[in-house]
Amino acid sequence: MVSLRYVQPLTRLSRLLPLSRPFASLKKPSSLFSPLDSFQERHVGPDDAETSKMLSRLGYSSMDAFINETVPHKIRLPPSSLDNSSIPVLSESQLHERAKSLGASNKTYKSYIGMGYHCAVVPPVILRNVMENPAWYTPYTPYQPEIAQGRLESLLNFQTMVTSLSSMDVANASLLDEATAAAEAMVMAFVSASNKKPTFIVDSGVLPQTLAVLRTRAKGFGISIVVGDAAGLVNDKTIMSNCCGVLVQYPDVDGNVKDFDTLAKTIHASGGLVACATDLLALTMLKPPGEWGADIVLGNSGRFGVPAGYGGPQAAFFAVKDRLKRKMPGRLIGRSRDANGNLAYRLSLQTREQHIRREKATSNICTSQALLANMAAMYAVYHGPDGLRRIASKVHGFTQVFMHLVQQFGYNVENKHFFDTVTLNVTPVVANAGVIHEASIAAGINLRRIDDKHVGVTLDESVTPEDLLHLINVFASAASRPSILLSDLKAVDIPAIPDGLRRTSELLPHPVFNKHHSETEMLRYIFHLASKDVGLVHSMIPLGSCTMKLNSTSSMIPLTWPQFSAIHPFAPHDQVEGYRTIIKELESDLCKITGFHAASLQPNSGAAGEYAGLCVIRAYHASRGEADRDICLIPLSAHGTNPASAVMAGLKVVPVKVHTDGTLDLEDLKAKAEKHKDKLAAFMITYPSTFGVFESGVQDACKIIHDNGGQVYLDGANLNAQIGLTNPATCGGDVCHMNLHKTFAIPHGGGGPGVGPICVAEHLAPFLPGHPLLESDNDKAIDAVSAAPFGSASIHLISWAYIRMLGGHGLSEASKVALLNANYMAARLSGHYSLRFKNENDRVAHELLIDLAEFDKAAGLKVNDFAKRLQDYGFHPPTCSWPISTCMLIEPTESETLDEIDRFCDAMIQIRKEAQDIIDGKQPRDNNVMKNAPHTAATLTVSDTEWNRPYSRQTAAYPLSWLLEKKIWPSVARVDDAYGDLNLICDCPTVEELSS
Repeated sequence: MVSLRYVQPLTRLSRLLPLSRPFASLKKPSSLFSPLDSFQERHVGPDDAETSKMLSRLGYSSMDAFINETVPHKIRLPPSSLDNSSIPVLSESQLHERAKSLGASNKTYKSYIGMGYHCAVVPPVILRNVMENPAWYTPYTPYQPEIAQGRLESLLNFQTMVTSLSSMDVANASLLDEATAAAEAMVMAFVSASNKKPTFIVDSGVLPQTLAVLRTRAKGFGISIVVGDAAGLVNDKTIMSNCCGVLVQYPDVDGNVKDFDTLAKTIHASGGLVACATDLLALTMLKPPGEWGADIVLGNSGRFGVPAGYGGPQAAFFAVKDRLKRKMPGRLIGRSRDANGNLAYRLSLQTREQHIRREKATSNICTSQALLANMAAMYAVYHGPDGLRRIASKVHGFTQVFMHLVQQFGYNVENKHFFDTVTLNVTPVVANAGVIHEASIAAGINLRRIDDKHVGVTLDESVTPEDLLHLINVFASAASRPSILLSDLKAVDIPAIPDGLRRTSELLPHPVFNKHHSETEMLRYIFHLASKDVGLVHSMIPLGSCTMKLNSTSSMIPLTWPQFSAIHPFAPHDQVEGYRTIIKELESDLCKITGFHAASLQPNSGAAGEYAGLCVIRAYHASRGEADRDICLIPLSAHGTNPASAVMAGLKVVPVKVHTDGTLDLEDLKAKAEKHKDKLAAFMITYPSTFGVFESGVQDACKIIHDNGGQVYLDGANLNAQIGLTNPATCGGDVCHMNLHKTFAIPHGGGGPGVGPICVAEHLAPFLPGHPLLESDNDKAIDAVSAAPFGSASIHLISWAYIRMLGGHGLSEASKVALLNANYMAARLSGHYSLRFKNENDRVAHELLIDLAEFDKAAGLKVNDFAKRLQDYGFHPPTCSWPISTCMLIEPTESETLDEIDRFCDAMIQIRKEAQDIIDGKQPRDNNVMKNAPHTAATLTVSDTEWNRPYSRQTAAYPLSWLLEKKIWPSVARVDDAYGDLNLICDCPTVEELSS
């Protein structure tokens, strides 16, 4: 079986002196026999000449001299700690061949396991032009709506698809997976209930992986879960007196379609909320939950054209009644208007986000599953309501045929009402379920073995008549019946859906779902939306803390091979040898990189990794009889999701001061650690800090925590600055998470997917997350933190490939260049902008924080004005107003060449000159090129028939000469945020709205 963690004995590295050696070539092959397709040569942007030029600009003769003054000496690693002997390097072609070999060792058996995962059929036009298209997978979260209108429109389509199929009022733009979405629903019910009633009912038909995640989440909030027949439990007065809500599955794990109308009324009468986990395809035929009383509807949209991928990524959906919209977790796309009064989309109600609410947040959702949500939305657009009904009718019809014939063989069908899943009692025909299970495996089929008597069979869109025949004949053979022929398959009319639960309401009437059904039209729609967005296909995305580096084609290619994409997450272990090897190697590599002992790949976002790591710490304390340790110290320089993650793990946040130079206040830390020493659980620190510097006192800080009984959680959001130079274990941490979508090159996908695995020291290894569908004899493991055993397993391939193609040496060199690029950028911008924080050698880490506060008083300019003007130069703005409200956090990564870095710096310097014109009175404070930015093509050519602005059209559109050759036009003018929140509309325009 696959281990949930990779365990490798590693001694904690002691204080080490930095290496000193002359600057060496970063890229050139070392001999005639070296591969020509070296990945490092393609991934790292600057060549040797550019690297030398940047070092010279900073006053250094070698890379080592520069690193010595950037990374503190006492946390440095020796050169042999991470090299090609520890992590061997493969060329791009060698990696491709290895991936093919490992893929071939996976067995792509036809799966009828179900349990929330299906063999989705991905329309080729969507596979090629969305999933495999860097214009769709490289952009970032749409915080800058003017250059993200395409993704925003598609995500609005996703929201509309969900609300229409579920008959709910408002849906968000996706969550991580179905199980964690259910946990969010439980917490919503808990915080919404009067007096925060602590009991939550979970129906016995809910998926087992969902229940495991609910148990983990419930501990942090003190919620008591009661599992059983929900219809009966709501009649228990003792339970109902403290009940905040209920979760039901519709259809349930065994395929039953039940009427929950009476249950919903009972829950509502007691003041609780009804959450319903459901299936979007089933809702084309079933009465929507919004029509029988659900308050929250959630589930997994994977069967809408997203591969199973051994568990993910697949976009969860989450919809609520209108009264709950401001408490809903995740991102919410809404309609607004731009400065010209035109329709524009944006992220709505952003004050709900955990970066803003910090310890007051009850959800830490940051990365969602935008790329997969867009695929699901495009699937609905392509098929339309009629196409979805046809697919659902075929799936349901095939299930009826299967049920009808296996009953004739003597098997008992346990659920008479179903959509696509039937549960069979096989013992009237065979000795036990193992007989059927073994027969199905021998036939290349995977079924769900429930217990010794029962098996479950779930059909989906991918099942052909030949597949159905093969499946039925497995049961015929086990029953010693003659095989049936293809001509024997006949449609049957079985009342499998009760009349009262049949859908009668309209679905997807919006124009967008009713006009893009030819491939030509679909292709044009996909590229039309992509043309409105800025991604890495256009220019640098210098977002501090987000590490928008190259997402290489070579690492992405294996992702869509069926040997990896078509694997069910609960397939037998002997069918996934390729995945097992990749998982073990990735866990091993991450342990070597971090210096830790063991790893878990289960958390499927960075914030989920934070939460998992803190749950591990809490379990460790509890095992020592110190469960009451619940204080978490968090400095203001920590990553934005840290406080929310701590609250979710049941911890109380105590903030720690930082000095004016951005460094941690060790005296304040010591005082608070000693004050809370009997209750101290954890200290969360980001390193390098979110302020963009390596703090020399990090080991001292960790010692203070350990001396007072706490554990150190070192946030790995900025691990890209550390690899091969230092590591979290050397810095003094006990656990860290890593953003595979940052440091290890999984694409951001316009707001997801992401992966946040954790690595831990040896004493914490026994507490790493378990999973109910993996055998384990470890009784110390915390419950699951995601639906699938290995989280978003398929995209682990990308990071595995990235690490293996760089090798240990290449990873170290990449971090060095990331530091160099940032410091060169800081040097170029120095004198034009105020650099907020740097170390004693005037060096920053891999990102820099510039403060724009001076321009507010002098010119009336806010951070947002600089950001919007930068769009006119064809760049996505840096991270704005965070971690400090008046600042921009800028990170170039190692992938950008000197030419691109200079181009960005030239743009920032030119904008500084434009700001000076306002300061000097050459431009009015309220009507200038920055306040009116960004400028659309329509603004310059159509909207103003007579140009009457106090600057020229050329200044607006082409302030620097290179823009004449490479111009990216924002598709809308500045979006009115306040209007969008005051007039909240979160679905697609209707025919009537478009006509008006």
